[in-house]
Amino acid sequence: MPRGATLAGRLAGLGFADAGAAAGLLASRLGLDALGADAPIVAALAGSADPDQALAGLARLPDAGPLIEALSADPDLLLRLTRVLGMSTALAEHLRRHGDDWRLLAGAQGGAAPTPGELRAELAAAADGPGALRVAYRRRLLMLAARDLTGAATLDQVMAELADLAGAALEAALGLARAQLPADAVPCRLAVIAMGKCGARELNYASDVDVIFVAEPADGRPDGADGEAAALRTASQLARSMIRACSDTGPEGALFPVDPNLRPEGRDGPLVRTLASHRAYYQRWAKTWEFQALLKARPVAGDAELGRAYLDTVSPLVWQAAQREDFVADVQAMRRRVLASLPADEAGRELKLGPGGLRDIEFAVQLLQLVHGRADDSLRDPATLPALAALADGGYVGRHDAASLAQAYRFLRAVEHLLQLRQLRRTHSLPTEQGVLRQLGRALRANGYLPPPAAATVADPAADLTAQWRTHAAAVRELHEKLFYRPLLDAVARLPGDVMRLTSQAAADRLEALGYADPAGALRHIEALTTGVTRRAAIQRALLPAMLGWFADAPRPDAGLLAFRQVSEALGRSPWYLRLLRDDTAVAARMARLLASGSYATGLLLRAPEAVAMLGDDARLAPQPESALRAEAHAFARRHAGPADVDRAVAGLLALRRRELFRTAAADLLGRLDVTGVADALGTVTAVTVDAALDVARRKVEGSAGELPARICVVGMGRFGGHEMGYASDADVLFVYQPLPGADEETATRAAHAVAEELRRLLGRPGPDPSLQIDAGLRPEGRQGPLVRTLGAYRSYYDRWAQPWEMQALLRASPAAGDLALGAEFTAMADEVRYPPGGIADQAVREIKRIKARMEAERMPRGIDPAMHVKLGPGGLSDTEWVAQLLQLTHAGTVPGLRTTRTVAALDAASEAGLLAAGDAAALGASWLLATRIRNAVMLVTGRPADVLPTRRPELAATARLLGYRPDAAQDMVQDWRRAARRARAVMERLFYG
Repeated sequence: MPRGATLAGRLAGLGFADAGAAAGLLASRLGLDALGADAPIVAALAGSADPDQALAGLARLPDAGPLIEALSADPDLLLRLTRVLGMSTALAEHLRRHGDDWRLLAGAQGGAAPTPGELRAELAAAADGPGALRVAYRRRLLMLAARDLTGAATLDQVMAELADLAGAALEAALGLARAQLPADAVPCRLAVIAMGKCGARELNYASDVDVIFVAEPADGRPDGADGEAAALRTASQLARSMIRACSDTGPEGALFPVDPNLRPEGRDGPLVRTLASHRAYYQRWAKTWEFQALLKARPVAGDAELGRAYLDTVSPLVWQAAQREDFVADVQAMRRRVLASLPADEAGRELKLGPGGLRDIEFAVQLLQLVHGRADDSLRDPATLPALAALADGGYVGRHDAASLAQAYRFLRAVEHLLQLRQLRRTHSLPTEQGVLRQLGRALRANGYLPPPAAATVADPAADLTAQWRTHAAAVRELHEKLFYRPLLDAVARLPGDVMRLTSQAAADRLEALGYADPAGALRHIEALTTGVTRRAAIQRALLPAMLGWFADAPRPDAGLLAFRQVSEALGRSPWYLRLLRDDTAVAARMARLLASGSYATGLLLRAPEAVAMLGDDARLAPQPESALRAEAHAFARRHAGPADVDRAVAGLLALRRRELFRTAAADLLGRLDVTGVADALGTVTAVTVDAALDVARRKVEGSAGELPARICVVGMGRFGGHEMGYASDADVLFVYQPLPGADEETATRAAHAVAEELRRLLGRPGPDPSLQIDAGLRPEGRQGPLVRTLGAYRSYYDRWAQPWEMQALLRASPAAGDLALGAEFTAMADEVRYPPGGIADQAVREIKRIKARMEAERMPRGIDPAMHVKLGPGGLSDTEWVAQLLQLTHAGTVPGLRTTRTVAALDAASEAGLLAAGDAAALGASWLLATRIRNAVMLVTGRPADVLPTRRPELAATARLLGYRPDAAQDMVQDWRRAARRARAVMERLFYG
């Protein structure tokens, strides 16, 4: 075998990807024989993250002869240099440009860690210009990277030294800036405050350096506005020059970007402020996230005394931040905004900002620091890992959880460091290229972050890296709930053990900060659910950390926890209940959201807790077919057919209705039904209930008066007939009857009236389940007219006496229960009235407009902002419905598409027929749908019907949450409603009033 082939084969076995090229470089460029005495160099290259890259970098270095001799004589230099070259093309390029800098890695000097003072002195001495400063900075990065990649420096030491190096560079850059000041510049004192990772001494290789500038006039200078303004101008000039010195690129590249946008008012605020200006801003205007950012503030350059004064000023404000209203909502909203800003194709590879990434750990630690650091100053360390350790030492976080988070944090930061070392560029995304992943995996394995390959196996470092990263990310996501809530259980559970526990006050502080309004009550509920050694208590201890978090993420955490306790106590002896929640986290999450979202669904569930089983099956949350519900309702009514069983029959029908109301509300709250689906489901169960109850009422009357001598039909009106019911809707109806052949009409009338009255009584009486009010107020002559009429009487009345409003009311008439053949005859008669061939007369049109104007003037409740009334206010439901109904009364005789009981369908038909511009139809429809959703959401939240947007902040926020708005965006909902209503009102006034 040729000698070259032997060499190439050996190199391939050592991990070189292009063994032929490697053999050529070793022989021609470096003069090395891989099979001879210089084999240690080849072994060192092979042990680097990328042997081919390391060899190529080594071959490009000048003066190969002295270098090879030094590498052969100094094993430490050999290891350091090959590890750097195998990982970082940016530092390899630096070594190529600066031929002697490899000597910095030799001997004891190459393995020694500098003190912060030594770094400052070294960079200050080298800073006779930006270029020299960058060279000195890169040299220190080179030496640190060598210690990092060989395991001589821990992650904590690397992060701290990077921050110290950045601080030294800022000080040196500030010196350069001072040297550029004009001679007549007004002296000033300027302190540079590092924020973020630099402030916490946990910096990356290629991070931005966040800073804040604080300035004062120099001592002995005249005070007053003019003197202060002049000093601030000088300070601003210094700050800008310092930023340029660090950020501008040159042959050596930039030091790092300096970002001053964490300052008060961000980009829009002045670059430099006085201490008093900073104090005033943070006391009056700062947002929660700004105090969170101040956790990591640290003076790093400039006037040290002024920097300490700045910290003394802002620190007390930081530790009061957790008492701010909506503190946790603000913190969580910021996290959501970060996640939302990630491109979809990157979120799954983001080490820093993605789910289970570094930011999740940092946010969790900072949140707990802000909550408990007010009373415990041992938690006030700005760095993540020391703060996490302090939280564990104080019992605020479980030790095992803290250790797992710390391990994940170290792994993710190590990967992040290696990614940035490659080209000294800021990046946090795990690459997709297998070659890069393999390089990262080999470097991680060399430093112990990945396990070594098992004996006799060839493990793929790229696959190992990906698997380990996914494991840590999943662990971080799972630990998030335990981190906050597990210690709360330990604080109240009376279990033996030596676990450090939260004090009652600390537990209450945490619950309050997490959004619980009554933390003492919440602790009592937690204690009642988890105390003891029973199987139920053990399962609850496993469930509650997640449940408490889900409650906190919903609009009403306290109500959710209370309801969960009530349901659990009601079903505690049912073996399936806790097993269902334990074994299916989706069910538990759904239950938590439902219970903590509002009173309506919770009230329905508490009347029959076994309905929680619906949450375990998507099919059971879907609206049930009308035919199945009718069959079930009538079967139940027949089983209780006797006169003495009437109460049981109606109770069963109302229980069935309650079950379907819960099913609908649950599907709505969980986002599985839109507003139209809700209306259809509510209309269906109402029709089924009325139909079956009508049979019960008929049998009740027949029990005392004999067989009913008439057919009877219940015609739905209003929202019931229009298939547009909401949770608070009554059942508006008309009763139509027809005597049986040969029956006495007066007897038939009395019997039909008795059935109608009995139906209203049976469904409207109070009981354990929600009653159903049957409202016949839309009948001819209103409440003064007879409750029941024959079909002929209706026809006669409408032909001779119908008022425009009565014709308008018939637009929503739809048979719902009873004799549907009679209902079809009624519909045919109603069509002649509500869809006149030539449209209604001009006088009727004027009367409808007059009634609408009078209703607007007289029916608006006093003391209500009309703009917030979603039914009668400008642009509300009434505006849209009256426009649609006027179009129907005018044109439905010739436009069949307008013959519908549904409002939006009528608007769409009018648009398709050219009677309504598409934009006008869209504006009216959007306002109507939003108003309907708001009414439903208010009912779900409060359990009370309302046509007005809530004025109490908690109810408004909860309503907004149900409609899909962020926790801090209730006013966005209000503004969306105002905007939609204004557009609809403008259309209405133009089309309706002309």
